[in-house]
Amino acid sequence: MVISEKNKIYPRTNDFTIVYLKNVVNDPSIEIGDFTIYNDFVKDPRDFKKNNVLYHYPINGDRLTIGKFCSIACGAKFLLTSGNHTLQSLSTYTFPIFTEEWGHALNVRASWDNKGDIHIGNDVWIGYEAVILSGVTIGDGAIVGTRAVVTKDIKPYAIVGGVPAKMIRKRFSQEVIQDLLELKWWNWPVNKIKDAIPFIQAGDMERLIRISKSMND
Repeated sequence: MVISEKNKIYPRTNDFTIVYLKNVVNDPSIEIGDFTIYNDFVKDPRDFKKNNVLYHYPINGDRLTIGKFCSIACGAKFLLTSGNHTLQSLSTYTFPIFTEEWGHALNVRASWDNKGDIHIGNDVWIGYEAVILSGVTIGDGAIVGTRAVVTKDIKPYAIVGGVPAKMIRKRFSQEVIQDLLELKWWNWPVNKIKDAIPFIQAGDMERLIRISKSMND
């Protein structure tokens, strides 16, 4: 059986709370990898871009990238550039966007500080109502706890939580983390991933390494 999520919105029959994100977001500035899912039991998960990707305006040219096989929980938010009122001004009020009101032709982009894009790695789990701020990179395999506010980069396979989010612990030993980052199983052919699922679930690194080597022989 060939597995594919191409054009498929719902991974499970009669479950309309979970979607394959890449098939419901149509915006060239938002890049989403294969099999990444979003679950929303409050609102329509197909409205992810409108409800969850905030302060994302074309004038800034900022991007949101999310890798493959990520799990994004209900209510998680991604706050991009325009959520950062500038600290370069003596006031945080956004005068430049109110030209009509105040009569000054100012650069609209001077209303906020551009801290950069948001990059989410592969196999990342973002918990319920977590908030990811602009300029943040989250490494492969990381976990962001419920209602955490992520203000800084997160290393691969780290577990973080709190406001602001801080490191709780690593998911695995550094040796296992290094092996996983080298294997990059999420980039394997889909049918190879299917074969490897029992070993992924069982934490059997030896079998995963053997599968990887067999693909390279």
